[in-house]
Amino acid sequence: MSPCKVLYFGTYDKTYSRNRIMIAGLRAAGVEVIECHIPLWHGTADKVAAARGELAAVIGRAIKAYFDLLRVYWPLRHSYDVMMLGYAGHFDVFLARFLSWLARCPLVFDVFMSLYLIASERQLPARHILRWLEYLAYQLPDLLIIDTAEYEAWLRQAYGLARARIELVPTGADNQVFKPLPPRSPDGMLRVIYYGTFIRNHGIDYIIEAARLLVDCPAVRFELVGTGPERGPAEALVRRYGLTNVTFIDWLEQAELIDHVAQADVCLGAFGQTPQSLMTIQNKIYEGLAMGRPVVTGDSPTVRAVLLHGEHVYLVDRAHPQALADALLILYNDPALRLRLAENGQRLFSERFTIETLGRRTWEHVQSIKDNFHPGRLGTR
Repeated sequence: MSPCKVLYFGTYDKTYSRNRIMIAGLRAAGVEVIECHIPLWHGTADKVAAARGELAAVIGRAIKAYFDLLRVYWPLRHSYDVMMLGYAGHFDVFLARFLSWLARCPLVFDVFMSLYLIASERQLPARHILRWLEYLAYQLPDLLIIDTAEYEAWLRQAYGLARARIELVPTGADNQVFKPLPPRSPDGMLRVIYYGTFIRNHGIDYIIEAARLLVDCPAVRFELVGTGPERGPAEALVRRYGLTNVTFIDWLEQAELIDHVAQADVCLGAFGQTPQSLMTIQNKIYEGLAMGRPVVTGDSPTVRAVLLHGEHVYLVDRAHPQALADALLILYNDPALRLRLAENGQRLFSERFTIETLGRRTWEHVQSIKDNFHPGRLGTR
């Protein structure tokens, strides 16, 4: 196979972990990645405003962003062999398809998550428009990439996509940032950390309810780091119960966050029951494994397809505070189990979910689509 160049194109969020991992992974695999990028979204509030139908807040900036993107692209139009869209490229795909068609090059779209599904879970008014736009968007690329088999099955059923047009690349974690940490010195406490965007997927209310069940066990303490839509209700629930074993911390920079994880004995994953939660393995799970921390997360076929209960992670029933509380008590009383989970989880991560491993896997898919590309069959395989 001959080497080729990838143009990473669009208004993707450069700070989003999936995009950083995909770009770094391709480069680690020896691929020359040329970034053609103009920022569009200024954080989650922008995206939510658009999904709520408040298009006036972003439409002018979007038009300017795409004109700027064309200006950046034009000098690069002959310098690549494959165009790739990062997350969330659901709106970029229409311009990208036209440009890649002119360049007679294949188009690869790292879908990662469905904006329609996210909007549906939040009951946003524009969700039906998003479904129609996504249907069109998914017909255009030559290859779609998603992270789990369950998410792939949902995409195929929802949008009538052929299996041959989709490949899998797991989420993984940035092992250049999230590195193994030594166990914390024992002090008779079990320090439990959740960090994230406080969204419904994560089941924050179940974590708070588990903390209430453990209020008479002062050795188990919870630290919840981050901000998001469920943060306010979670704080209100803690005040209502008068809990003293839960601490909230605003979002931290990565270095500070890792310092907090270093002082934790257990990392929490996701416990919600939304389709999005059930079909994915969240970044924080892989990051906990990468750092050599025992991870407790909600059970699902998606998680079990990759991680073994009692060997790599500790799985509990979702939406079940008692199950989470029981699991934390088991881990508190069994340091050997905590150590086994930490060591096995970190070993598995190093073997299968590092930037280098994911980059090789992505490159195999990209190289295959490039080698088998026929300009007369744009958008189909």
